[in-house]
Amino acid sequence: MPKFGVGQAVKRTEDQRLLTGRGRYTDDMSLPNQAHAVILRSPYAHARFTITDTAAAKAAPGVITILTNADVRADGLGPIPCMAPVENRDGSQRADTVRELLTENVARHVGDCLALVVAETRDQARDAAELIEVDYDQLPAATDTVEASRPGAPQVWDTAPNNICFDWGRGDKEATDAAFNTADRVTEVTLVNNRIVVNSMEARGALADYDAATDRMTLYTSSQGPHFLLNVLADAIFKVDKGKIRVVTGDVGGGFGMKIFAYPEQPLVMWAARRIGRPVKWISDRGEAFMSDVQGRDNVTKAELAMDSQGHFLGLRATTYANLGGYLSNMGPMIPTVAGTSMLAGLYKTPAIYVNVLGVMTNTVPTDAYRGAGRPEAIYVIERVVDKAARELGLTPDEIRRRNFIPTEDLPYQTPMDETYDSGEFAAIMERGMQQADWNGFAARREAAERRGKLLGIGMSTYVETCGGGPPEQANIKFADNQDQLSIYIGTQTNGQGHETSYKQILSGRLGLDADAIIVAQGDSDLTPPGFTGGSRSVTNGGVAVDKVGQAIIDKGRQIAAHVMETAAADIEYADATFTVAGTDRRMSLFEVAQASKDPANLPDGVTPGLDEQYKNVPDASTYPNGCHVCEVEIDPETGVVEITRYSVVDDFGDVVNPLLLEGQVHGGIVQGVGQALHEHTVYDDDGQLLTGSYMDYTMPRADDFPLFTFSTRNVRCKTNPLGIKGSGEAGAIGAPPAIINAIVDALQPRLGLVDVDMPATPQVIWDLLHPQQAA
Repeated sequence: MPKFGVGQAVKRTEDQRLLTGRGRYTDDMSLPNQAHAVILRSPYAHARFTITDTAAAKAAPGVITILTNADVRADGLGPIPCMAPVENRDGSQRADTVRELLTENVARHVGDCLALVVAETRDQARDAAELIEVDYDQLPAATDTVEASRPGAPQVWDTAPNNICFDWGRGDKEATDAAFNTADRVTEVTLVNNRIVVNSMEARGALADYDAATDRMTLYTSSQGPHFLLNVLADAIFKVDKGKIRVVTGDVGGGFGMKIFAYPEQPLVMWAARRIGRPVKWISDRGEAFMSDVQGRDNVTKAELAMDSQGHFLGLRATTYANLGGYLSNMGPMIPTVAGTSMLAGLYKTPAIYVNVLGVMTNTVPTDAYRGAGRPEAIYVIERVVDKAARELGLTPDEIRRRNFIPTEDLPYQTPMDETYDSGEFAAIMERGMQQADWNGFAARREAAERRGKLLGIGMSTYVETCGGGPPEQANIKFADNQDQLSIYIGTQTNGQGHETSYKQILSGRLGLDADAIIVAQGDSDLTPPGFTGGSRSVTNGGVAVDKVGQAIIDKGRQIAAHVMETAAADIEYADATFTVAGTDRRMSLFEVAQASKDPANLPDGVTPGLDEQYKNVPDASTYPNGCHVCEVEIDPETGVVEITRYSVVDDFGDVVNPLLLEGQVHGGIVQGVGQALHEHTVYDDDGQLLTGSYMDYTMPRADDFPLFTFSTRNVRCKTNPLGIKGSGEAGAIGAPPAIINAIVDALQPRLGLVDVDMPATPQVIWDLLHPQQAA
């Protein structure tokens, strides 16, 4: 493959391997003499239980061992921790929950882990699990996000009275209340941000081995970075030195935030392998995934927008109930609080904002980060209330936004939520979005739809998100011995985004190397530095580390080349992977310098042997991608079916590494956002049973649900990122839901007046709105 650099639309280098079946996912990995594990899970959402007899199960064919909470405690294993501190408004700390690897005597959601069965085959383990005798005392369940917080609701944890885990606030309450006291108009909206089952293409899995000679465990598992898991496993669960554990991740078939976190199954197979002296493998089936993978969203928010008589925003006030499930996941409390509320300002110059978030425990699967991790929820709130305010004031959706956008000349701009936007042209990007969507031609299209008996609507959303900051990312580069090749070792973990291509592109451009000379290594805690993928930070953060370590190699190589060619370093030029003495034909290739650097005789004073280098990038600030989505929908009033007829998006991602991969990320995000807005409905009944626990009942978006997307960029270079780039991995999922729902509201308004529509806007929901007498 030839050299390529930043800005080129290069096809993904990893696709040939993946599309020809040469990918290596967790379930593709097997070890000699491995056993198989199955989890006995609670069939009840809330129940006291006692495992009364395991004799028949232990005697079943192929069974090696059966482990329960008593064994967990006897071996001193710690629980799955929640690592997200949240301070209540009164200064106290949030409540905690104890999530043991195998729960002791109370199950708190359907799918809770009760026992581990290890057998020679998976089928034998499954058959034996059915022979374990358990006495259950079913308890009342709390499932509804708001009702669970009411006095008298079934109590999930004694440590969280009324199921309130935390009562958290952010912003200037006094200033916000004052803004409402002086407002001419106030718009209110109550919104449901529906719960999502992540449904990554590759289900979770774990394979563990134990080396008795070194007392070391190795875990092979699908993840978004092995070091996060290593820290949890070593520090919190096994309480051993990190050198006693190795975590390896191969190819990953989708993560979307869900695979960042530690789950009971991972340490369980490690523990079992250590006990029986054999490798142990567990692979989730799709039914297990529905009741054990952390789920996303599930907020109910009341938002109020205060305005003057001209529709200028004065203040925003919001109260959110955030469903956390039966246990606190690793970062669960952070998502609706710190992670999400920072974006409540949107792209608007609202002077005062205050938000109160109540974390609610329920007898449902725990929730945590899902693509966007709080930012989609925040943008959904602000873009829905802004659209409603426009309708109440008789303004067009674009006019109310135009009056309230942060002007370009005011950047950098610090919002009331303490985010400082560095760059962007917000009004201009909306204008481009409307032009691209042929906004002015909508009226004629609506008339044509009416003649066909259909309802046509158009909706927009603007968005901004904070991403690309957070913990540092390090890139290490090592040169191969006796061959013209080098490897990038980095802690981020591809889940299908195209990291291999992007990192090769950045380094190829910096060093002038053919991409074929570059190997990207991820997913091994023994080999790669700490890091993880999440928050649209891999290229914005890890990419900077790759670029900087490339420059460090050039700088060091220049000194060595100068010494070998007996000239001054200032006389050395570097281009196309070659060091050249300026004005001469004397030159050394990058790999010749790397080879020469191993001999101390070739090194100037103070230069260490070898050309291997590393660079840790510590972000100074976040990046703020932004954009405008415009969606057009056609509704059949006889069936309630919503068809997306046109979808257009204009984004600002700063400088772009690979336009082709970028557009693919946006397309995927839009699809997931549409899935939430129109299709995906996670329903628990009053007993906590998941009624939508398979694809028979849980609708996923499909290709024929979408038109061709119209996508373009209007990029403004990021001022807080050395490469000038802004994160892009989650943007589509942030802008899509409010654009779609705003379009549906617009389509329904001629018949129903101003209505509120919650997600998912299924055909049944729309039909009921259009036919209230028949629906009743």
